[in-house]
Amino acid sequence: MEISKLSSTALRKAATLRDKIDSLENQLITILERGGIHGRSPGLKFIGKVERKRRNLSLAARKRIGAAAKARWAKVKGGGKSA
Repeated sequence: MEISKLSSTALRKAATLRDKIDSLENQLITILERGGIHGRSPGLKFIGKVERKRRNLSLAARKRIGAAAKARWAKVKGGGKSA
């Protein structure tokens, strides 16, 4: 729905909710920056406003995943080898 078509009451309600969300995000960031109760995990990386665990795949694993994806697409498109 376009913003221009919303009533003033709906816009005020949306603005209030946005303020609450921003406040909660700031509180979460503060907690994460302090390290919470148990301290900061060395495997965490800060992405945007949320901290997420880093996951690394080996080169061999990436190649296996890529080969499986190509085989699936070949099967779907009706050509080549099947998975």
